[in-house]
Amino acid sequence: MLVILAPGQGAQTAGFLRPWLDDPIFAARLEWLGAVAGLDLAHYGTDADDETIRDTKIAQPLLVATAILTALELFPSSGDDPSDGLAAVGAVAGHSVGEIGAAAFAGVLSPERAMVLVRERGNAMAAASAVTPTGMTAVLGGDRDEVLATIDKHGLTAANDNGPGQIVAAGTMEQLAAFAEEPPPKAKLRPLSVAGAFHSAHMAPAVDHVTRLSGAVPVHDARTAFISNADGTVVRDGREVLTKIVGQIARPVRWDLCLETMTDLGVTGILELPPSGTLAGIAKRYFRGGPQPVETLALGGPDQLDAAREFCAKHGATPTGDEGGAA
Repeated sequence: MLVILAPGQGAQTAGFLRPWLDDPIFAARLEWLGAVAGLDLAHYGTDADDETIRDTKIAQPLLVATAILTALELFPSSGDDPSDGLAAVGAVAGHSVGEIGAAAFAGVLSPERAMVLVRERGNAMAAASAVTPTGMTAVLGGDRDEVLATIDKHGLTAANDNGPGQIVAAGTMEQLAAFAEEPPPKAKLRPLSVAGAFHSAHMAPAVDHVTRLSGAVPVHDARTAFISNADGTVVRDGREVLTKIVGQIARPVRWDLCLETMTDLGVTGILELPPSGTLAGIAKRYFRGGPQPVETLALGGPDQLDAAREFCAKHGATPTGDEGGAA
């Protein structure tokens, strides 16, 4: 049982797309999606520095375009629809903005609609972040109850619950500074490279803006199981997928529940799309010593595509009927 994951904001690093652009088809597709988003994504994925691509308005479209295009590389199709290869995939999920890439990969959104949505999401979240200086801090280790109690004590939001040993707190910079002065016992704190308190009440204005636009976005039902950040449930209705993605802007990401759902579905292989490493690492820790062996693969560059396709063939279902081609 194969699950494909799309990472969220903060996973990007300077130059991470450079090896992919040696492929002229990839480069042309990136230029097209960049035109839809109104951004030079090739520049931001190759020559821009880390501080530049930290900008929410840039990072989010860059990540979604990367998920869509690397999915197309992994599951080649006769057209430009990454969902054509879904016969081999048991489920998809994305962390935060990665959900938009996962929705495109699942066939809920066309690549172009996904890029318009993420453009508006990124712009709206950047505007919301500019109202009050806010940020996010990862809490590594510590007792879960003590971590949550300390987050609440400082008026912060447990914005990302990423599973055992990793919860992300979001709030104002003053709150985060006080949190750093009085952290949870036996926990380490790591400030994240994001521009605001995502998945908290600070993002409410962004939800309002994207909600108004999303009602006019055409959608299709998911062609495979879409695991929602909201509560870890499997969603297939396209309108429900979009509604949950939009609402998630100001609500916590329950990645812990997504991992539980993967367990319930019987996952044996998890592949993370670029820029990869974070989600594959969380999964590796979560499933270590569990009741079922789960392999992970973090797809980094095009030199790993053959290995990634072998991984998908090992863990994916055998396609039947007219479900589309598999890797």
